[in-house]
Amino acid sequence: MTPHEAVLPVLRAFRTDPSPRGDGRTRHNFAVLARAAADALDVARLAEAHLDALTVRYEIDGGTLPAGSCWGVYAAESGTDRVHAEHVADGGWRLAGRKPFCSGAAGPCTHALVTAHADDGRRLFAVDLAAEGITVHPGDWRALGMRGSAAATVDLDDVVAEPVGGPAAYLDRPGFWHGAIAVAAAWYGGAVGVAAPLRRAGVDGRLDAHGLAHLGAVDAALAAARAVLREAAAVLDEGPVESVPVSRRRAMQVRAVVETAVESALARTGRALGPVPVVRDAEHAQRVADLEVYVRQSHAERDLATLGELAGEAGDPGGEDLLL
Repeated sequence: MTPHEAVLPVLRAFRTDPSPRGDGRTRHNFAVLARAAADALDVARLAEAHLDALTVRYEIDGGTLPAGSCWGVYAAESGTDRVHAEHVADGGWRLAGRKPFCSGAAGPCTHALVTAHADDGRRLFAVDLAAEGITVHPGDWRALGMRGSAAATVDLDDVVAEPVGGPAAYLDRPGFWHGAIAVAAAWYGGAVGVAAPLRRAGVDGRLDAHGLAHLGAVDAALAAARAVLREAAAVLDEGPVESVPVSRRRAMQVRAVVETAVESALARTGRALGPVPVVRDAEHAQRVADLEVYVRQSHAERDLATLGELAGEAGDPGGEDLLL
């Protein structure tokens, strides 16, 4: 089964009625992402983007996604690659430019939410990927990791687009950071998948004392990641909606803890078991390559520095850390 075929049952497993959050739906959807990622990270990446698109439409304008569609969210930019939006005479919008790192653009995505620069600021637009003026360049993705996510560079030449909200509606909302936590749920599932050979070796009694120490460290790191994801899901499901600064800090805390678990799973599984799993098990080797690429959506020390600033701005020298 290709990642394109495999993503469809994952999309059907999400609970999104009447919204993607509330009444345990956030925790359920995080669990769906984690389970998918433990098996195939490229599939989870495609599913996470669709869930994000669905949530964005619901939160910004109460919109829904067409039945049977699969959506990407294309917000990446580089120094030379960006998209510009023009409000044309007939009252509609047209997009022109280039978007890098568009997962699913080479299939299975049928539509996408695309960020673009307009005269009044950065905006979000819905685009049909079959529209005239769209050219997909799948050959630009050279990495072995996440190759199943069908990532590509997309050129847009005077493409008809539907605005989603007003200027800054996409970025200036708590939901943007809630979506960042969903990405971490997929990272977590990937870490569980990568650590599976180490856990099996422990169950089978094939680890020496050093191997058991590695397994213990991974088990603790995964437990911490699972705990912060569950706590975040409970907050999002129970409401009320947090402010943007609080949501941002929470998301960065969760992502930092989960990234630590990812690094532990990658490094310690390799150190405990040596080269055999990545040499003789093609599926494990692909999981390792996928996770190493996917987790680089984190900005590493830059994100930790930002989290440090947010922690300082919170103004609490430790009192809230004692609340269990």
